[in-house]
Amino acid sequence: MRRPLSLRSRLLLAVGAIALLALAVADVTVYSSLRSYLYQQTDNTLQLSHLAIEQTTAHPPDDDAPPSGPGTSEFCQIGRESAPGMFIEVLSSSNKTVRGEVCPAFTPGSKTYSPALPTHITGFHVTSADPNEPVVYFTVSSTVAGGPEFRVRASQLKSGGVLVVADPIGEVTHTLNKLLLVELLVSGAALLGAILLGLWLVRVGLRPLRDVVRTADSISGGDLVHRVPNANTSTEVGHVSTALNVMLERIEESFAELRSSESRLRQFVSDASHELRTPIAAVSAYAQLFQRGASERGEDLPRIMEGIERETTRMARLVDDLLLLARFDEEYDLHLVPVELVGLSAEAVDTARLVGPAWPITFVASEPVEVAGDWSALRQVVDNLLANVRAHTPEGTAVTLSVSKSASRGVIEVADRGPGISEDDAVRVFERFVRTDSSRSRETGGAGLGLAIVASIVRAHSGSATAAPHEGGGTVVRIELPLLDSPSS
Repeated sequence: MRRPLSLRSRLLLAVGAIALLALAVADVTVYSSLRSYLYQQTDNTLQLSHLAIEQTTAHPPDDDAPPSGPGTSEFCQIGRESAPGMFIEVLSSSNKTVRGEVCPAFTPGSKTYSPALPTHITGFHVTSADPNEPVVYFTVSSTVAGGPEFRVRASQLKSGGVLVVADPIGEVTHTLNKLLLVELLVSGAALLGAILLGLWLVRVGLRPLRDVVRTADSISGGDLVHRVPNANTSTEVGHVSTALNVMLERIEESFAELRSSESRLRQFVSDASHELRTPIAAVSAYAQLFQRGASERGEDLPRIMEGIERETTRMARLVDDLLLLARFDEEYDLHLVPVELVGLSAEAVDTARLVGPAWPITFVASEPVEVAGDWSALRQVVDNLLANVRAHTPEGTAVTLSVSKSASRGVIEVADRGPGISEDDAVRVFERFVRTDSSRSRETGGAGLGLAIVASIVRAHSGSATAAPHEGGGTVVRIELPLLDSPSS
């Protein structure tokens, strides 16, 4: 199979073909124009020279009269004066030379030549220069090898004969041949120059493409940071380079996100396994204790069954939280309806007061705040925020839950007067399996998924969740959601 030509070769062939075509057209045009001009000049000379000769042929002698010899008649003497150096001949109506009416042409060196005229001259026509006399012009070679070419003028006489006047055009032919040689040399040099210049231009023009190739090779080798240098958007290749750089940036971002996602997934699996290990181990221990005879001791059996139930409930809650996070990771389809945050938060506060009466809650709301959301999911957000306070603050800690509007956002704030949180912990508190209080056990502090679930639900509602230390001590968690009539909702 024939190997296809490279882009550089195709461009050079195109440049060469265009240059060759342009030079050929120019050469043919110049050559034809000069040839036409020189022939026209010769034709004008022939047209002026034939007038005096034509007067002597008004009554040509009979064809059968004895000739007086070429170039010796009165006809030739007059012809030599009016048309020096030209070939002159008078043909009768039967296309025969009239007696003595032929004069050979001569060139420097006293050499005489005659044109190789056709047997029958045809093609006569009337021109603007000779409106009353049919005439024809043509070019023929010499009857002698190596002789000059002739430009011939043949005109029909009123007597019925034909007057032939021919001028040797050796100088014209020499000039045209010299012009042809010059054109070939100049065109060849111009074509070579065009190819060399085209090669340089192609190399310069394709240099950015070579940068693209090198960048692609680097990317294929794993170097995602490499970019095409000097991408100039004012050129077509520059557009390609710019588009490639943008694509590479997105690929690099995608790979970075993929690596980050894989890292988070490994960490998530590791943390989940770690969290499940404790209740599983506890259930296993209770089972072994039961097998060792606790079933026969009535006082131990309730404690074992209570422990198994407690640990399985904890495992079930942890698995439910993990499943919920997984659904939100897969862009869980929420059932969005108008939700009034004040009523929703009031219900959550009533429930929290029953579950944790040791944490006094103050509820603040001055006006209705309506958003588009999933009611149960948003209720879980508020429940988790209040449960987070109970899990990380001592009994008696005062809590304030407020609902308000801020610009085009609905705001839920939960502020406590507990031990507080550091700036560093506030940044990562919404990550999964994060505990800001390392002294707390898994039994009292939870699995570290409550605020992660809050962040996932809020993010699914196009909102934001932040945490910060409270000015007077404690922690403030702020949830912002688009209002029902805001453009972003």
